[in-house]
Amino acid sequence: MQTVNAIPVCPLCRSRSADAYHQDRHRPYFQCRCCRLTFVPPRFQLSREAEKAEYDRHQNRPDDPGYRQFLSRLVRPLQARLAPGSRGLDFGAGPGPALADMLREAGHDVAIYDPFYAPDPTVLDARYDFITASEVVEHLRRPGPELDRLYRLLKPGGLLGIMTKRVIDRERFARWHYIRDPTHVCFFSRSTFTWLAARWGARLDICDRDVIIIAKPPDSDRP
Repeated sequence: MQTVNAIPVCPLCRSRSADAYHQDRHRPYFQCRCCRLTFVPPRFQLSREAEKAEYDRHQNRPDDPGYRQFLSRLVRPLQARLAPGSRGLDFGAGPGPALADMLREAGHDVAIYDPFYAPDPTVLDARYDFITASEVVEHLRRPGPELDRLYRLLKPGGLLGIMTKRVIDRERFARWHYIRDPTHVCFFSRSTFTWLAARWGARLDICDRDVIIIAKPPDSDRP
């Protein structure tokens, strides 16, 4: 990533106007003035090997009732908006694709993609009625191109369901457990999602404090 006067370029909107937001013992955090994304500069991010080692420690089993209850916070509002038998993609499914399993059980056809555990690029050539990204966007090193790609994969009227914890303010950010995970490098706020939906010309639905659904206009075939 390019820098100007040691200020990193925003990985979402590519703005060169970011401010220092927080500093802990391990890394600094910047916040973009344009899209309000808070992010960690690339030189403080883990190597791919170290990142995967962190994911390998996760114990998110598809049959874990507690994990399924957690994922239901995204499944419920998404399911309420989907036609029966919709076709979807679970992006960033992880080693145990519980979310995909839950949506299949609800009668939908769901493909999975994960850069470490299910790296099948052919699923990124199809188009979908819905795409889910649960606890994914905070890991994206290049959220701009990645999210643009997912939006392009949606059919007109398609839904992008995202679950991630959101930045509230600087004081709470400094005490936030979410930033202690070294694989978390991008932190979205409500303002960030509002900016993103406006950029796409899409509708933003805030479902709860951690879940948002972005709806592509039904008359849009924007690439």
